[in-house]
Amino acid sequence: MADFNPEKLHIIYKDSVDVDKLVLPRKYTLTHSDSTGDLFLTIGSEYDNDKISNLYTRFMKDEVLAEWQKKNSHYEIHFYLHVSGGFCFGWAGLRDRIFRFHLPLVFQTIRHGDKKLFEQMPELKNSQIFVHFQSKNKKYNQIENFGQIKEIWC
Repeated sequence: MADFNPEKLHIIYKDSVDVDKLVLPRKYTLTHSDSTGDLFLTIGSEYDNDKISNLYTRFMKDEVLAEWQKKNSHYEIHFYLHVSGGFCFGWAGLRDRIFRFHLPLVFQTIRHGDKKLFEQMPELKNSQIFVHFQSKNKKYNQIENFGQIKEIWC
């Protein structure tokens, strides 16, 4: 897996999202360039459909979508990965392995990209991380709890 390089991360805040306060909805759209290795993170109240609607992105379906959810008195962060279904590049097993291989980079990118939020709200480190592997194949269609942010990201 490629090491995280903050110089390759480009961040856009949309929809008047507060940089250092968690106001819901707060959603992340993460895309990348295969040729340059650049990462593009949009943080907004909605997903950045402009980033994921071009032909190449619709074919590859390798973007990562994430959102904060509040459950009772605590927060959870949910990630959504398109493993298979519809018309996309690669078979489910391969895509599942690729996504799993790159998840540490994804987590690190979100943590770094939204670092002011985590600095202002250290209690978010206790939040659970859920990853939704979305697939038409039942073997790969799963929701997994990856533990607390402090166990994975810090």
